[in-house]
Amino acid sequence: MHVVVRIESERQEEDLRSLDGWLRQEPTVRRAATVSLHTRAAAPGSMGGLIDSLGLITSNGWSAASFALSLVTWRQTRPRPPKIIIRRGDVEIRLTDATEEEVRRLVDALEQADETSSPS
Repeated sequence: MHVVVRIESERQEEDLRSLDGWLRQEPTVRRAATVSLHTRAAAPGSMGGLIDSLGLITSNGWSAASFALSLVTWRQTRPRPPKIIIRRGDVEIRLTDATEEEVRRLVDALEQADETSSPS
């Protein structure tokens, strides 16, 4: 499964780098996913591209609930908790306040996406 995470904040690149480091340190994520930063193509004449998202390629040991908990926990460490957009295929979930309902919707959406992509 491929998951893309975007962040809406004034410090988007800094927050994405922080989340990348956080997820790489999280044992449950590290065991079941490959985490990478994605860079947007540089504008002509600029020095390089900007980091605009984080990607995860997940394996069989993937736990949507553990991933959601990692996101929410990281978000709580930020001085100004950013909005987080998680995309899996056509499904997009936004965590604006990381309420229990938002987190439940995220876990349900990722688990359903997992079920539809599993071979029968």
